[in-house]
Parts: sequence; C-alpha cells; structure tokens
Amino acid sequence: MKRVLRVAAVVLAATAGPTLAQSAKDPVEGWNRAVFGFNEGLDKAVLKPVAEGYRAVVPELVRNGVTNVFANIGDGWSAINQLLQGKPVAAAEMTMRVATNTLFGLGGLFDVASDLGIERRTEDFGQTLGRWGLPAGPYLVLPVLGPSSVRDTAALPIDLQWSASALTSDSGTAAGLTTLRIVDVRTNLLSAGRLLDEIALDKYVFVRDGYLTRRQSQVYDGEPPATKDDQDEAPVPKPGAPAPAATPASVPK
Repeated sequence: MKRVLRVAAVVLAATAGPTLAQSAKDPVEGWNRAVFGFNEGLDKAVLKPVAEGYRAVVPELVRNGVTNVFANIGDGWSAINQLLQGKPVAAAEMTMRVATNTLFGLGGLFDVASDLGIERRTEDFGQTLGRWGLPAGPYLVLPVLGPSSVRDTAALPIDLQWSASALTSDSGTAAGLTTLRIVDVRTNLLSAGRLLDEIALDKYVFVRDGYLTRRQSQVYDGEPPATKDDQDEAPVPKPGAPAPAATPASVPK
C-alpha cells in the first residue's frame, strides 16, 4: 500500500505544475512556506519528541481519556455551531452526545455516545461562516497552529473561547490545559506524520491542498457544489438524446 502511495505522489508531482488556480488560493505562498518551515523545525525539535515521550510514558487508557475529554468539550461547541447553521436536528444530536458522555462517560473520559451510535459531527465557527456564504479567502499558515485561511483565522478567536483553557480563570491551569491539548493532538498525529513524510515530495503542497479540500467538504457536509472544472468535464448529450433531469442547486445541509 505504501509503495502505491509513493508512486501516486510521484505521478501527481510530475503532472501538477503551478496554475492560476493555485496562485489564487495561495497568493502569499512565499510567506506561508517560511512559516511552514518554522513549524516543521519546531515540531522536529520539540513537539514530536514530547509527543513520543508522552505516548511512551502515559498508558493508552489515560491518553484515550484525555482525548475524549477534550473532544467532549469540542462537541458542545459543535452543537452550538450546528444550531447557528440552521441545523436543529444535528444540533440536538450533538447535544445528546455531550449529555450522554458527560453523564455516563464520567465527564467525557469514555466515549459512550459512539458506542450507542450517536455520531460525532464536528463543527467550528469557520464552518458556520462558510455555511452562510463567506468565502474562505487565501490560504494561510499560522505559526504553531498550522494550515488555515483568512476566514478560519478570523473565526479562530471565537473558537478559542470554547476551548478547555478558556473554561478556567486561573492562568496556570489554562496554560497547562493548552499544553496538554497540543501534546494530545500531536500524539494522535504521529502515525499520520510518518506516512506524510514517506509519500509527499512537496510536503507543503500536500498539506495545503489536503487542508483546503477537507475544509470545503466540511463546510458543505461532504457535498460541495460542483466547480467550473467539474462542469467543463460533464458529458455532452448526443443529439436526440433526452436531456438529463434538472437537479436543485447544491446547498449545505
């Protein structure tokens, strides 16, 4: 499987040159690459070694509990954003998920809701802005935080108000929770990081394009509208053939 991924990466790199579309979505690529390089250096020198040490020392059960607690807090913010996006059913489901894990999962230490089939649907304020038509704008790489966009960067201060560290007034506790969250996230990405190092000839482009595609999918709940390229590639009906049935315009659910 890894050999196949390497071959695919080589083919993509050989055939994909810089285009006008790439320039439009990443007009400050020089700056972004510089910040990306800084983040890579910080990760190699500090974050990755700390994450590896954390994984080696802390039992898996405890690590999973930490991940679940942070995720449960995030689920509460997701429920609010579902409501802000005009999706009351999804908001109710996420609220039920938080209540279930908080009450029966010992404050979120255990993900009981997933065992009961209550799916996690993560939402943030950047997605909410996108839901109501605000375009993502140019791609940005933030120091430490990594891939983003103008829209998501503008939404970030609001998202951070619902983080675990924002739920306490003690600065020391807040700093500790922020550090633990960063280590938890980096630990969960260790395997993905190794795979990325193996298959990506240009790691910056790989991360950028993956981020933008994923965010587009998230904003539209997995059903993004057709792009101009998609329309250009649509088959042209033959003369005399019945016209395809009209379909409603794609809108976020």
